[in-house]
Amino acid sequence: MTNRLHVNRQHLLEQLRQMLRIRRFEEKCAELYAAEKIRGFLHLYIGEEAIAVGVMSALSPDDQIVATYREHGHALARGMEMGSILAEMYGRSNGCSRGRGGSMHLFDKQRHFYGGNAIVGGGLPLATGLAMANKKMQRDAVAVCFFGEGAVAEGEFHESLNLAALWQLPVLFICENNRYAMGTALNLSESETNIARKAQSYGINAVQVDGMNVVDTEAATIKALDYIRQGNGPYFLECQTYRFRGHSSFDAQLYRDKAEIALWEEKGPVKRLIEWLQKNSHFQDQELVAMEAEIAQEIEMAINVAEAGAQEPVENLGQFVYSDPSHSLAPIINTQQDAEITYREALRYGLSDALNSDPRIFLMGEDVGHYGGCYAVSKGLIGEFGPDRVIDTPLCESGFVGVGIGAALGGMRPIVEVMTVNFSLLAMDQIINSAATLLHMSGGQFNVPLVIRMACGAGKQLAAQHSHSWENFYAHVPGLKVLSPATHNDARHMLGFALTDPDPVLIFEHVMLLNDSGPVSEEPDGPMNKALIRREGTDISLITYGGSLAKVHQAAEALSQEGISAEVIDLRSLRPLDSQTIVASVSKTHRAVIIDEGWYTGSLAGEISAIIMEQAFWHLDAPVGRVCSQEVPIPYPQHLEQAAIPQAQQIIAAAKEALAMPPTWDSNTGSRNHGQ
Repeated sequence: MTNRLHVNRQHLLEQLRQMLRIRRFEEKCAELYAAEKIRGFLHLYIGEEAIAVGVMSALSPDDQIVATYREHGHALARGMEMGSILAEMYGRSNGCSRGRGGSMHLFDKQRHFYGGNAIVGGGLPLATGLAMANKKMQRDAVAVCFFGEGAVAEGEFHESLNLAALWQLPVLFICENNRYAMGTALNLSESETNIARKAQSYGINAVQVDGMNVVDTEAATIKALDYIRQGNGPYFLECQTYRFRGHSSFDAQLYRDKAEIALWEEKGPVKRLIEWLQKNSHFQDQELVAMEAEIAQEIEMAINVAEAGAQEPVENLGQFVYSDPSHSLAPIINTQQDAEITYREALRYGLSDALNSDPRIFLMGEDVGHYGGCYAVSKGLIGEFGPDRVIDTPLCESGFVGVGIGAALGGMRPIVEVMTVNFSLLAMDQIINSAATLLHMSGGQFNVPLVIRMACGAGKQLAAQHSHSWENFYAHVPGLKVLSPATHNDARHMLGFALTDPDPVLIFEHVMLLNDSGPVSEEPDGPMNKALIRREGTDISLITYGGSLAKVHQAAEALSQEGISAEVIDLRSLRPLDSQTIVASVSKTHRAVIIDEGWYTGSLAGEISAIIMEQAFWHLDAPVGRVCSQEVPIPYPQHLEQAAIPQAQQIIAAAKEALAMPPTWDSNTGSRNHGQ
């Protein structure tokens, strides 16, 4: 059914009221910023009000909005309470994001407002993912993404438009072309300044709209939504507009002259609509006075709400980093029997169980379907579950990881495969700036139940761009959980654990384990977040994870032949680290060596050593030892590659060095003293 815009006096007055609310609110925010009530960056929407009001007027309550950092107008037009918005900008706990997001990160789950995004272009993949969830769950909802023309230079713009068109997703892209990306004019940054034409190159229906005219904007939005809801795929509106203030409150606006600003102000959306209403005798001066008075009162009440709001207690600092454990998702149905299989098969069986357990679970990544996965982990799954559940993507890591995040926000349970850890750097923005932070920035409203799998590690002579172990990069980030399955049973069961977690989980699968055979059982080895003692010992603790575990077992066995009892700890979870198990072991053995395929500098081994020094220092009889990769990019020649990464002989030597250190003796008792 085609909808049409029916314009009458009452509707136009309401559009004017909404635009005036935004204009006066933003003007007051500028005053409050000058008074240091609002801090950080402040990006004002003055001049662009017609776009937010025109678009939001056409949306249904179930449609989803992903906005930019200049989103106050979008939030107000969507119906968010002004007091809640201003309290957020004050950083108060009664703000719409409990004060955790501030001016650039307004969220409202009830109104499907998925927040402003301070990363230029960062919201495009999220909106595309929300649209993917809508399509998969057969919802009559459209994901709407606002962004500025500066975002069209970002790779995520092109990746998102391509994916939306490729998969015919119900997403409406709104480019607010205000002609300046911060201070760089569009014609200085783009060879093609017609942005709608860029969208058309992806096969997307795209038009330019007068974004200073609220009626034209609303009419174009209604047409776009009809097109999308009829199943025709994405639509793109380039709204021509202009911001009357600087990029942010720190902007001296040296890049444009006052005459240009004055020219645009003459055709500003508020001025334009008032003049039209007055010219056509639809509007009296006293009506404008009454409208202004009503808005002024609303702003005054909003200020009272914000200033009455409490500061978040410092004791609550750690809230909203991870979801409440009670919010865990439905468990995966486990069909495993005791068997001897390869590590690759263990991973595949875990994927198969997951896909069989919940129709919301899907696997997505480069060559995971028809090719069977770069390492053949997903071989055969597309035949079993079909291309809607095992989805081949283009080579666009930031795009499809961001789509996975958006799909998770939309109620799906995605498994995203990144072919190798080195490629994950292309998606690091989405992983760290979105997946890890959305729960916190939204004040606990939006969690991201996403699993990202990636191959890692050296040993296959793949040289410096396919061979590294960068688990420590991600283990550094609050909001993420990081797993490293070193055994076949963990490879089999860890995915199931990860999929029940309401927060993003990264799983690192070492390539040198794939062909090895080993036992799997019906039951997992232990909880996902717990380290395990893989070999009991009394003389020294050997602490490791992932692909180094087999070498550590080899070293421990060799040490045992010389009468040295080594305890082997498999960390399994790298964030959170199970410091309790580490400290208990070191307190028993009094010596420790940490084995880590990452480089020495900034390594996980350094973090674990710090934990031991802080929590078990008085139990130590020797300095903590480390065996890490040499400080070189992983080389191609086999002999150099093997020399660059930890080996059993190095572990043995480090253990013997630690054991050669004499214990501390108590001169009074003549016995060894561990500071207990």
